[in-house]
Amino acid sequence: MRFRYPSRLEIHRRTHTGERPFTCSVCEKGFNSLSELETHHRSHTGERPFTCSVCGKGFTRSSHLLTHQQVHTGERPFTCSMCGKGFTQSSHLLTHQLVHSDNKSFKCSDCEKSFKSRSQLMQHQTTHTGERPFACSTCGKGFTRLSHLLTHQRVHTGERLFICSVCGKGFARSSNLQMHQSVHTGERPFTCSACGKGFSHPSNLRVHQSVHTGERPFTCSVCEKGFTHSSNLLTHERVHTGERPFTCSVCRKGFTQSSNLLRHQRVHTSKRPVTMRRALNAEDA
Repeated sequence: MRFRYPSRLEIHRRTHTGERPFTCSVCEKGFNSLSELETHHRSHTGERPFTCSVCGKGFTRSSHLLTHQQVHTGERPFTCSMCGKGFTQSSHLLTHQLVHSDNKSFKCSDCEKSFKSRSQLMQHQTTHTGERPFACSTCGKGFTRLSHLLTHQRVHTGERLFICSVCGKGFARSSNLQMHQSVHTGERPFTCSACGKGFSHPSNLRVHQSVHTGERPFTCSVCEKGFTHSSNLLTHERVHTGERPFTCSVCRKGFTQSSNLLRHQRVHTSKRPVTMRRALNAEDA
């Protein structure tokens, strides 16, 4: 590699030597350049100097801001050559392409289940260890990844960053927006090899396939009831723990599921769903 400035060459050489002369005074983590150290310091100070002009969200790096802005523009420059699905980051595309690969070289030592990537294996292993190091400060719910915690917190804040360009509906997750957009496009690129049924998202296909295999890999540690999806297990576990993280802002009544809370809130708003009996009574009146 060639560089325009000697200083850039010196920084690059440290990737080969492993030298990290710039050390954080808080956590003593080392960095190969002063700019990287200054960016890292923001994780301790909370400083986010790069702000989105659309939604006001702040970022520690300008590159993270540029990636975020694609949420508002809808730009997805990295496209899968197999199914045409677009992504905002090249790393997301590489992870997605594993869906089309049959290679599962990462095996779990506890149950011998195989995965296409190391990150998938590590996430799976938490089902055996039960480790959830990232806890929500509002409801105490634990998560295996920091990104999952940050996404979950939008349940409490009501933040909906990902907006459908067709109907304007907002979503807390980009994956939920992508799944929703299939309502408008009708696209279902992920097909079940057993029955031919199509799905808009690979996770929906995996859950569906348990209909044919009977597999229920997510087991309750209390009553040993099995579930096809981890989210169903988490909801079920609240039966044993008594946890009710979804609270009505009017009467403070708690619920185990957000859908139950939404249904309950009609008591206060008088917005009841129309039933056949109510419709007939309205006609008789």
